[in-house]
Amino acid sequence: MKAEIIAIGSELLTPDRMDTNSLWLTQRLNTAGFEVHLKSVVGDNIDNIETLLRAALRRSQLIILSGGLGPTEDDLTRMAAARALGRNLRLDEEILESLRRRFALRDTRMAKINERQAEVIEAAEILQNPVGTAPGMWIEEGGTYLALLPGPPRELQTMFDTHVMSRALQLGGDRILETRSLSLHGLPESEVDTRIAPIYKLYPHIQTTILAAKGCISVRLQHWLAAAEKPSELEELADKILAELGDVVFTNADEKLEDVVGRLLRKSSRSLAVAESCTAGMLGATLTRVPGSSDYFRGGIICYSNKLKTNLCHVPSELLERHGAVSAEVAESLARGIREITGSSIGISVTGIAGPGGGTEQKPVGLVYVGLADASRSEHTRRVFSGDRDTVRELTVSAALGRLRRFLISTGDAI
Repeated sequence: MKAEIIAIGSELLTPDRMDTNSLWLTQRLNTAGFEVHLKSVVGDNIDNIETLLRAALRRSQLIILSGGLGPTEDDLTRMAAARALGRNLRLDEEILESLRRRFALRDTRMAKINERQAEVIEAAEILQNPVGTAPGMWIEEGGTYLALLPGPPRELQTMFDTHVMSRALQLGGDRILETRSLSLHGLPESEVDTRIAPIYKLYPHIQTTILAAKGCISVRLQHWLAAAEKPSELEELADKILAELGDVVFTNADEKLEDVVGRLLRKSSRSLAVAESCTAGMLGATLTRVPGSSDYFRGGIICYSNKLKTNLCHVPSELLERHGAVSAEVAESLARGIREITGSSIGISVTGIAGPGGGTEQKPVGLVYVGLADASRSEHTRRVFSGDRDTVRELTVSAALGRLRRFLISTGDAI
């Protein structure tokens, strides 16, 4: 069964607002047995909404529309859907009275325009909104089903789970989506595909997708099958890809890199402290996003200036003068220093040139060093990243976590 999501609102076509409802809806629809084959965002233009909905009615079995159910002039979803379906709008007196009571309870006078929210499409089933004023609608049209839901995520999610999920399960529940995901760090996307393409091409019935984000790569496998079918060869394919990629794969359980690092630290009863220059606290913040990170994270120092590198992290001033703050020597010294002053098992440091200024021919913008130290060794990693300031900093955090994981794991078991 194919589902389609249409997000309505001109604000979603600006750089200031993103449609997050469709991500949540996709997960719920997949659970119900629907494959989301198309998502669209359309502005508050009645003709465009109508045109898009007419096309959706020809190609999808379930259509979820979000947004445009409010009381203002630009809330056009009800009228556009009525036009696309060739039906009339009618004023529902029960909804109207409910709206009046809701406003009265808040000791607020209901404006005339709020009456629009009591307009419903002919023969639509009303979906009550327990957390807002805009009711939704469930409509059947020639074997296709439509759900009109409000745009605010809290309202949409509550109404979908209350009214739509059970209906979706009845319509699409005879299918199951099998999925597996492998996340890795340390290889570019092109090399990952070169190495695993000969494997996944042997399984054409399984959809293989390679995604890159913030220094990590995800290999996602999925396959739809009928509920009565035996499980496919998804697990076999995942195992073969894992065997090919080896310990660059840091999880097959939809974890983030900081989760894996935290688990390794906790498992080995080791503690960690950070000294950050170019990332200015981003590494520490990422590590402590993990619940229970206080079990192993001791703290950190943001040491932008050379003076603080020397006074707080015990980096010798002559080392800074000889090699500069962005250097392998200083990165390792920072890692040793933060480890010593916090009493942690491991110290990790980052120093670099995030840009856009400050680079030279010898030390370009994007140059970053990650230092690591424990009681018996210290080491560093040199990377040069491209992108704007925020991108360089984000990639630096990812590189530091990836290097820390390598520092922690023993050979033979990377996950």
